[in-house]
Amino acid sequence: MGTVVPFKKKTLKEKHKGKTLCKNDFHKWKVVTNNKFDVKQGKLVTLFRCQRCDKEKTVLED
Repeated sequence: MGTVVPFKKKTLKEKHKGKTLCKNDFHKWKVVTNNKFDVKQGKLVTLFRCQRCDKEKTVLED
C-alpha cells in the first residue's frame, strides 16, 4: 500500500494576500517604460504596471 500525502489547504488570508488593496483601487504602480513616444497623438507616454495584480495604465505627458 502507498503512503498518504497530506495536502495543506490555504487559509483565506494566504489565498487573497495583496489582492484586496487592488480591488479597492489602491494599486502599487511601477514604471515599465518611460518616455515612449505616441505617433498618433504626438505626445510622450509613460506605462505603469501594478506589482500585485499586473494591471497596466498609461499616462500622457504634455
